[in-house]
Amino acid sequence: MKKTIDDVDVRGKRVLLRVDFNVPLDDAQHITDDRRIRAALPTIEHLVDGGGRVVLISHLGRPKGSNRDRERFSLAPIAIRLGELLGRSIKFVEDCIGDAPEGVVAESGDGEVCLLENLRFHEAETIMDKKAADDATLREQKESFARQLAGLADIYVNDAFGTCHRDNASMLTVPQLMKGKPRVIGYLVRRELEFLGGAVERPARPFICVLGGAKVSDKLGVIQSLLEKCDTILIGGAMAFTFLASEGMDVGDSLAEPDLFDTARALRKQGGDRLMMPLDSVVAKEIKAEAPTEILEGAIPRGWMGLDIGPKTSAAYKDVISSAKTVVWNGPMGVFETPPYDAGTLAVAEAVAAATDRGAVSIIGGGDSAAAIDKAGLADRMTHISTGGGASLEFLEGKPFPAIDVLDDV
Repeated sequence: MKKTIDDVDVRGKRVLLRVDFNVPLDDAQHITDDRRIRAALPTIEHLVDGGGRVVLISHLGRPKGSNRDRERFSLAPIAIRLGELLGRSIKFVEDCIGDAPEGVVAESGDGEVCLLENLRFHEAETIMDKKAADDATLREQKESFARQLAGLADIYVNDAFGTCHRDNASMLTVPQLMKGKPRVIGYLVRRELEFLGGAVERPARPFICVLGGAKVSDKLGVIQSLLEKCDTILIGGAMAFTFLASEGMDVGDSLAEPDLFDTARALRKQGGDRLMMPLDSVVAKEIKAEAPTEILEGAIPRGWMGLDIGPKTSAAYKDVISSAKTVVWNGPMGVFETPPYDAGTLAVAEAVAAATDRGAVSIIGGGDSAAAIDKAGLADRMTHISTGGGASLEFLEGKPFPAIDVLDDV
């Protein structure tokens, strides 16, 4: 168990708080979904109320270094929105290392908050430890960047669950360099670990997992891991066609991964009845709302592609979910961004909400699943919606999280 912000006295201390403000922006730099900002508020408010001098650091997008990217991926709009949500002024600093942040942090008073510019404007943030281990120049570049960040603070707080599976400088190298100073987790990370850890280690049963999305390769590890833990795994999305095609079914122009057919067959054999596949599909010749559709059981003709689970599958999956005591869902059942291929995803969302109403614990694995829940207007009926799609998958898979391991134990 890791220490949290409740275990440290922050009054008068400089607190380096790694958050995940990687939010979507439109072409006019307007935030289109502020969920990740709002998720960080309880931790920020606790530190402010405790008299900490809060220094926020985050990445945003994947900037390549151009001037256009510096405008497109600046955290300046996030500082404005954060100030609105907190009801206080946020000092925005146009770099994350160097004289500018050092000066602002030095002048900050108790309870004040500053947000440093996008960490990924410096290539050192994303140098992988494996590459740094084999290249002294890269290693020094990463450590020099991390030392400057570490030098800004007396306390390190990790509240960026969505990035906890990465060895970025701000996630791992900084707390490594701050050994001897408090290194703890915030409320968001604590909540993620409690729910995802509970699902993996001590789920109430029946334990049902719903997995969708485009590719089996994206979820291969988690399927293998969850087959050892779940009572039933429901497969949807385009990834289902890799399984179906691996057993000889004609899937037409549906997305499939032939190089994984052997693996898919092995998983079907391992899972047996516990690994459920779609019984029917909504098919069309193109991904357009106005395209003619058919509902097919079995083979899909050439020129057609499966774009959603069919009504028979929706009913079967709803029946399984209705008995669940724990539900983990990651990945849509079809191309939910384009109606009418959202029907299966929305049906599963409603089934998970109904199970939650009856007392089940529901955990939504971030990303597209969270977007689908929002689209259905069901967010307030779910137990927990993760802020980290990739991180939640890797956690469920049982992969180590060095960025968490390095922090202080209770």
